[in-house]
Order: sequence, then structure tokens, then C-alpha cells
Amino acid sequence: MRTGTRAAIAERHLRTDRWWLAPASTAFGLFLFVVYSTWRALADADYYHAPYVSPFYSPCLAESCEKMQGGPNWALFGDWWPLSPALIILIFPLGFRLTCYYYRKAYYRGFWASPPACGVAEPHKSYSGETRFPLILQNIHRYFFYAAVGVAVILTWDTILGFRNADYEWGHMGLGTVVFLINIVLIWAYTISCHSCRHIVGGRLKHFSKHPVRYRMWGWVGKLNSRHMELAWASLLSVGLADLYVYLLATGAFTDPQLF
Repeated sequence: MRTGTRAAIAERHLRTDRWWLAPASTAFGLFLFVVYSTWRALADADYYHAPYVSPFYSPCLAESCEKMQGGPNWALFGDWWPLSPALIILIFPLGFRLTCYYYRKAYYRGFWASPPACGVAEPHKSYSGETRFPLILQNIHRYFFYAAVGVAVILTWDTILGFRNADYEWGHMGLGTVVFLINIVLIWAYTISCHSCRHIVGGRLKHFSKHPVRYRMWGWVGKLNSRHMELAWASLLSVGLADLYVYLLATGAFTDPQLF
């Protein structure tokens, strides 16, 4: 941000590299996912193909949901709910990601240019941080973390149900099972690597030596936390691909190859 103490040079910055490429790529990637997930959430169709259910629609909480044998299908919302059931579910993982420390950095730089890159002045005249509405809502990230853990547990159960065939017989494994396994591993890795999780595990401890178990867990979470950005993108891609895979099966584009 420009101030009266800034060096008296005409250029806005002295960077000569393609500093804009990173925020532009971030904005483009997030924009594509928003467009795709919005289309799929509003479609209200082609989200289930035995034995797989799209992670965008699980657990299914509307009475209009396609029945999923053995899956989380709780009709908490009756016929009065006119919208897609995915709009109920996506609130929680979306809220978790929007308030995530990495995604804050990503969309602050990619969409708001605050700042767009290191050493590049932001175009805003004033800066209030996250002390005013709506950015003050970022403080509820820790609560969205708890909701995200619940969603991950449900998606884990969906993955277990993937070890069945189309007739709901156990002991089978299709390509979709592998897709769901990869997705749930990345979802858990991204969720556990969250800064809030790291604080819950090892925060507010004065002496690590008196809490060896929590210290070791804190170390594990810390290693994942150092890869939080990569895990954020990998899990975002995997959950989109898992939904796309179910969509292609449901629309009859191909059949699920059975591995055993």
C-alpha cells in the first residue's frame, strides 16, 4: 500500500518477473471449480449410481433424494424443500474452504488483489483486515472445521460402501472404489492439516514434555500443515473428479470397470 514514506519512484513496483501469473492461475482454477460445482449442485440429478453417491450430495437430506441402499439418506427435509439437496450439504465444506487460511490467501490475492504479490502495492486506499463484516466471519473457521470432520466421516462411510457391486453385494471393487479411496485420503489429509486442527491438537500447551502424545500428534499435523496448499488443491480436484465419475456412470457414458 502506498504511503507518504514510500520511496519517490514512478513505478508501482520494481518486480520484472511474471508476478501476476500465480494469482491469475489461482483465480482461474477456483473460478472453474465454482462454475462446475454450482452446475452440479443445481442439477439435482445424476448423483447416484449403485453403489456410488456423489460427495456433493452426501448425506442426502431431502425427501426427493434417490434412495441409496445402505447409504446416508436421511429425509430431514420433506416435500416443502424445493431445491437441490446438494445446496444443504455444500454449505459446510464450502464454508470450511472459504475460511481456510490458504484459501483466504488465494482469493485475497487472486480476486481482490490484496495484495496481488509480494512487493506489489495493493490498489485499495485503506485496509481494515478481518475486523469488519463480512471478513470478520472468517473467525468461525474453527467451527466449520468440526463440520468438515463430520462430512469426512460420512464420505468415509460412502467409500466403504463402494466395496460393493451394483447389486449391493460385498467383496467387490470397481474403478470407482479407487477414485473414492483417493478422494477420501486427500479429504482427510486436507482437513487434518488445517491450522485449527493443529491448534486443537497442540495449542495452549506450556510444556510439550508433559504431553508426549499430543506433542507427537502436533508434529504429525505440522508436517501435513506444511503441505496445506498442495493438499487443498489436490482434495479440491479429487472431490470434483469423484462427482464427475458418478455423473458419467449415472448418465450411461460408461460402466464401472470391476477390478475384482
